[in-house]
Amino acid sequence: MSNRLFYSLYSYSIKNQQIRHGSRISGKSPILAKTLAERLRDMNYRDPDIHCKVDIGLPLPKVSNKEMRGESLKEKKEKNSSKRNQKSSIDLKLVKNDWLKTSAPLEIRKIAEHYGIFNDLYGDAYFHPLIHLSVDYNFDDIIAKVSRGNFITAKESLNEPTVKYTADANTLWSLLLTTPDGNLSKPDLEICHWFVGNIPGNSIEKGDLLVNYLRPIPPRGIGYCRYIFVLYKQDKKIDFSEYKKEQPCLQLVDRNWNTLEFYRKYQDYLTPAGLSFFQSEWDSSLTDFYHNVLKMRSPSFEYDFPEPYIKPQKWFPLRQPFNIYMDKYRDTKDINKQYFMKKLTKIHPFKEDKPRPKYPNAIPYKEDEYIPTWLKLEIKKERLGQGRYREVQ
Repeated sequence: MSNRLFYSLYSYSIKNQQIRHGSRISGKSPILAKTLAERLRDMNYRDPDIHCKVDIGLPLPKVSNKEMRGESLKEKKEKNSSKRNQKSSIDLKLVKNDWLKTSAPLEIRKIAEHYGIFNDLYGDAYFHPLIHLSVDYNFDDIIAKVSRGNFITAKESLNEPTVKYTADANTLWSLLLTTPDGNLSKPDLEICHWFVGNIPGNSIEKGDLLVNYLRPIPPRGIGYCRYIFVLYKQDKKIDFSEYKKEQPCLQLVDRNWNTLEFYRKYQDYLTPAGLSFFQSEWDSSLTDFYHNVLKMRSPSFEYDFPEPYIKPQKWFPLRQPFNIYMDKYRDTKDINKQYFMKKLTKIHPFKEDKPRPKYPNAIPYKEDEYIPTWLKLEIKKERLGQGRYREVQ
């Protein structure tokens, strides 16, 4: 009887065991607790009957397994049969063409979903980009190609890009460049950076220019902004006169845009067929553009972080960088003033700035002067323009 009672108590304790750290209990057992993936899935759950995804694009063509293998594999077999003992090469253009004809629409759609393109533009709708958009920015003989979420600086995207795609001359198209990020007046809306409608074939210059091209203007401090090119196929010629703006349109309020409302209005005659997008962030070239072209102050945003906890100051902190440790207990205004005054000493109102040396960290220190380690590190950061010295340069 005692053995039976002992085993029943032991089995009960095993079933209801909890994870203990010392004498403290920390949550449920691993059998009952949910993983992070399960908790995120419960938090982000959306009813499929209400939030069902709708395909609003052109029908996806059916591709056989033979076509999926493509011409590149055929070319490789022919070369291997002729040169069995030598290494064969594959034409990358053929590989890219095969990819564009077969799996490119599916993969580009997955990438766009990853970046939240469809969710921010069309809500619960999506489409497969069957038409390949080739978008190139030309800046100082440097070509920046737009692909699928790559980074292009605001300075490189200054001028109107060259957009190419394959289309019959008897068809009509519309091209839109919009961003769902960085609307200063109404954050729920987008900014239309370019709108050309009723394009015959692929001749964009012959289309109706409704909104002229505006370079990306991401505000300072908000991070990367997405700039999205969408190509629509038209069933007939559409009167877009209500969207036509005076050229050049420099009032950002007039460029407020809502892709979902636009598509709902013309969904019987428009079908999204091409997609390409890139990311950009603020750089120094935008300050002049905001002030002299848009006639407005350059917007700047900062995150309001809670004040960090700082330990009480010690007389002799061990293994702590001297200057960094002391800056923790100084007023941030005094620190900013110190670096700002250092910047003023390098600026002359009537002379050009001295060019930076090609190898700034190769300049030797003074031999007859003792320099502590922490000061050498500061000199190195100042020469390379790192940390706080980035704004001093």
